[in-house]
Amino acid sequence: MTPYQHRTNAYIRRMAEDMQLRNFAQSTIDSYTYHVDKFCQYFGRNADELGPEQIREFQLYLVQEKKVSWSSFNQAVCALRLLYQVTLGKDWTIKHIPFGKRPKKLPTVLSDEEACRLIEAVKYPKHRTVLLTCYAAGLRLSEATHLRVADIDGRRKQLHIRSGKGRKARYVPASPRLLEALREYWKIDRPRDYLFPGRTLDVPMHSATIQRACKMAVAYAQITKPDVAPHALRHSWATGMLEAGVDLLTISKLLGHASFVTTMVYLHIRRPHIERLPDPLDWLPVRQCPKWAEPPAHSE
Repeated sequence: MTPYQHRTNAYIRRMAEDMQLRNFAQSTIDSYTYHVDKFCQYFGRNADELGPEQIREFQLYLVQEKKVSWSSFNQAVCALRLLYQVTLGKDWTIKHIPFGKRPKKLPTVLSDEEACRLIEAVKYPKHRTVLLTCYAAGLRLSEATHLRVADIDGRRKQLHIRSGKGRKARYVPASPRLLEALREYWKIDRPRDYLFPGRTLDVPMHSATIQRACKMAVAYAQITKPDVAPHALRHSWATGMLEAGVDLLTISKLLGHASFVTTMVYLHIRRPHIERLPDPLDWLPVRQCPKWAEPPAHSE
């Protein structure tokens, strides 16, 4: 996504400054200014010349023509709300910018065997180690790619996550097997600052690179489950922890969730919980089966 510094619209620059004053993350500023820029380009006018009717028309354009995901739609809503409420000072406009109701879907979870096949299918060591770190520590992809060499505490067996969502730092445990894999990778690339550097050593690897590598590995490993992306490894870690008996509050803290409610989704997919559910069909006597299911009686 184009960095916000490259946008020339005066209102977008001021909006970016307002977000900097509130200590928004660079990626958030880039995303919000992108949506506002598209909004202004759609009408060919400045934001202060556009009102509720244009906002409604743009939202319908996103849904009906662009067919964007509801996550992207709501991100655009957040951007427009901030623009009109903070930068332009028009609080009355907020009620005309509704959020879309996102469908509630259960996350995709891989079995141990599927996760093993996926990671083994990634041929490039750096890409494989990134995905392995996501799975072993339950990290978001951006958290894994932004790890620095100094964030690996081998003695305490911990990873220091500095780039968490909402800029919330936390520590997560690192198993001996993960630490050994990180050491083996370090011997190959010898990174100095970012553990997984991008094209230059001073920037982290782009998430899109890992997403493409994961997509290719899914096809190579012949995994047929839908929506298998790097984030599925994080879901798999959380589900595995819950099935192993780790309490939900601890999992929530290790995942870096802002709300405990977010973590409760894993209660719906843990395997022991589902396997213990009874089946009413098993309660019926065998003679309750329909007559056509019984073998025919042989006449003598």
